Amino acid sequence: MSLFVDRISRSQSTVQQLLAGALRQSLALLFKPVANPRFSFAAQRRWLNIMAYSTLKAGGIGSHDKAIANVPCRHYQPLHAQSTVLYLHGGGYVAGSPDSHKAITSHLAKFANAHVIVPDYRLAPEHPCPAAIDDAVAVYQALLDDGVSPASLTLMGDSAGGGLALATLQALKAAGTPLPSATILFSPWVDLTLGQLFDTDRDIMLSHAWLASAASAYAGDDTRNPQCSPLFGYLSGLPPTLIQAGGDEILLNDSHRLCAALNEAGTPARLQVHPQRWHDFQLHAGVLADSDQALMTCARFIHQHAVEQNGQENCA
Repeated sequence: MSLFVDRISRSQSTVQQLLAGALRQSLALLFKPVANPRFSFAAQRRWLNIMAYSTLKAGGIGSHDKAIANVPCRHYQPLHAQSTVLYLHGGGYVAGSPDSHKAITSHLAKFANAHVIVPDYRLAPEHPCPAAIDDAVAVYQALLDDGVSPASLTLMGDSAGGGLALATLQALKAAGTPLPSATILFSPWVDLTLGQLFDTDRDIMLSHAWLASAASAYAGDDTRNPQCSPLFGYLSGLPPTLIQAGGDEILLNDSHRLCAALNEAGTPARLQVHPQRWHDFQLHAGVLADSDQALMTCARFIHQHAVEQNGQENCA
């Protein structure tokens, strides 16, 4: 095993094993059949938001909606937040919303004591690449313009949002914009050519057919374009990166390849693989112990790399 890859121990309690089994079965029965090209993207979006009702928002963390740079955004803001997280949700670039990812983002705000901002960026096929990148860059730049220090800022994303986060970093670096202190990616989709997918039979959520339809909607015929597949873009000089993935997901190889490529380019990166866990298992924060453990690890990573916003202001 690579020096940069950790295999994480999972919760062994009987209750958690039974709960994980029930979640696995429900996703296989209720999610994967709808994440299918035979359903319209509009139907998939509606169903994903319906399924989000089965996930838990963190208690004690309020939220409000406020646009940044004309991009609608959801905000989770603890009273004494010490840092800021810009979180880009997944959904294959064709679905997903701040609502669908409320469990991850609200629990992250709680565990990290961070102001978490979730842009409702434009989706394909109505808005293909690079619309989502443009929205993410605009929100990031607006945060800097409003006085948020990049040293107190972490960029995060899951699945397609993970690929979007990496593409956003590359766009910011190319423009000479100060980069965030750290990057955290969950099961990032960084190669839309689908050339090296993992064992599809073990994935209870995604299929090759659905990924291919989403890739076409977002990238057209140019799936190797680094804006769409940032694995093929410049990876040097980026912030320290933590990658988390499930051991039973179709995109696992993307995580392995990205971790290796980042380290080869001189960007420090580490991959944590959670055995017998599925794509975006962090969506079950507040229910599944492994999800909470994963997000607490993220909180420690954020604290390790981010400078407190108050500290920055006091030193200014």
